[in-house]
Amino acid sequence: MNQTRLGYLYGFGAYLIWGFFPIYLKLLRPAGPVEILAHRIVWSVVFVALLLAAMRNIGFLRALARRPRALAAIAAAAALIAVNWGTYIYGVNSDRVVETALGYFINPLVVVLIGVFVLRERLRPAQWAALGVGGLAVAVLTVDYGRLPWLALVLAFSFAGYGLVKKRLGLPAAEGLFVESAVLALPALAYLGWLGRQGDATFGHGSAGHTALLVLAGAATAIPLLLFAGAANRLPLTGLGMLQYLAPILQLGCGVLVFHEPMPPARLAGFGLVWVALVVFTVDALRHTRRTRAQARAAALVPAEAR
Repeated sequence: MNQTRLGYLYGFGAYLIWGFFPIYLKLLRPAGPVEILAHRIVWSVVFVALLLAAMRNIGFLRALARRPRALAAIAAAAALIAVNWGTYIYGVNSDRVVETALGYFINPLVVVLIGVFVLRERLRPAQWAALGVGGLAVAVLTVDYGRLPWLALVLAFSFAGYGLVKKRLGLPAAEGLFVESAVLALPALAYLGWLGRQGDATFGHGSAGHTALLVLAGAATAIPLLLFAGAANRLPLTGLGMLQYLAPILQLGCGVLVFHEPMPPARLAGFGLVWVALVVFTVDALRHTRRTRAQARAAALVPAEAR
């Protein structure tokens, strides 16, 4: 199969799973958000450890142990993804799926914002315009909710920060997820042990189906990340960037059509402004990519003509 086509299949697979993930999380009730998060962490470690063992790829841990800065960065990434996962689980199980979708819609804009303030990048006028419209959208949604959409903002900033740390680390998907989950595994196990002693654990005390769903949370976490890594290795950044909107569109659909969450006119207007910002951002990114490629082709032709 053509590698680009395979990349798109991997990408669609990853974003489809993430898009319908709210339905899966709802099935994990009556487990609370922290219990779900702890099981997600623990079973992710188990699933990825089995995968790495099957691939005979455990040796990377020895090399990583000799890089203290990398270990510190992994700890930071683990903390950020734990905040992201925990916030998302809380949002879904408190019937705020629409607000969680908003977080992933505004995530690309937050990435640009981090680029300005952390990496000292200079923005093009269209990028500033997209950020301005995005800021207006947050203001409209703040009026609609009667508060800042903090859940969406926490999701957007934690995932953008996680992406920044991961980009600098450069670890492959499976190895990175294993180490990040392993960092969080001891606190997760401690919490599950405490919950069991209190008699409040749902694992093993409900139906067999509920227990199996908690165990499968590890695979449900790891598989889309591995598919995403496969897509990222085969697709240009523009193609991957267009695919990323699939997940929040599906999440929004789940919130409104499946879980019947309200979408009053003011909230719809706020989302409309977010989509306008994303259109401006995406069109500018596509134009910039085409211009860069054209300049690169022109530069490559100069030596040939000179000869």
